[in-house]
Amino acid sequence: MSTETAASGLLQLIWLASPALPIGGFSYSEGLEAAIEQGLVHNEASATDWVVDQLHLTQSRGDMAVMAQAIAAWQCMDTQRLQALNDWVTTTRETAEMRLQSEQMGRSLLDWLRNLQQASEAQLQCCALLPPTYPLVIALALSLAHAPPDHALQACAFGWAENMTQAALKAVPLGQSAGQRMLARLAREIPLAVQTAMNLSDIDRQAFSPMLAILSSRHETQYSRIFRS
Repeated sequence: MSTETAASGLLQLIWLASPALPIGGFSYSEGLEAAIEQGLVHNEASATDWVVDQLHLTQSRGDMAVMAQAIAAWQCMDTQRLQALNDWVTTTRETAEMRLQSEQMGRSLLDWLRNLQQASEAQLQCCALLPPTYPLVIALALSLAHAPPDHALQACAFGWAENMTQAALKAVPLGQSAGQRMLARLAREIPLAVQTAMNLSDIDRQAFSPMLAILSSRHETQYSRIFRS
């Protein structure tokens, strides 16, 4: 890989990991707001533990594993494989708001790729047939960065961690220094989560988080809320 290509790939990963990416990630707390409402999260320590557990128990074993497999599928345009992975994501969304998030962020990221003319016509047509969920479209974007898969997943995981930390800062609430300590802990945990995701087979991949599903269901009718999930 040339220095120019490597630098371009690095910048692309930084761009994709940025909370400023206009795909609406900031509007979701992924059950955290409901956990706060129920008293399960109430300070910096409990918020940090909650997000770290979510990283290892749901992200790395589910969506991040899909991303790892979908990056390879996009690189060889294995449309059957992409359809199967996308179907798995759709069928494992346990609540309406989880499915809404996956579909809305997928559409928004696809629009971003289309507007910047980063995806090929064949890739866009494949997405149109799925229809795409966020894990499949972010895998496409990561594959276009031509970065090592573990680097790509680390960037994506850190972007997720930033969004979750910002959600905790707003909803607990916490201060900026607490947020930086949360990110420091998550940064130490992310490499292990990435390795777990990359080593999972289809049989081992899972989406089993009953407490999160219950909280998400309660959040859909929560009286007062900031976030969409």
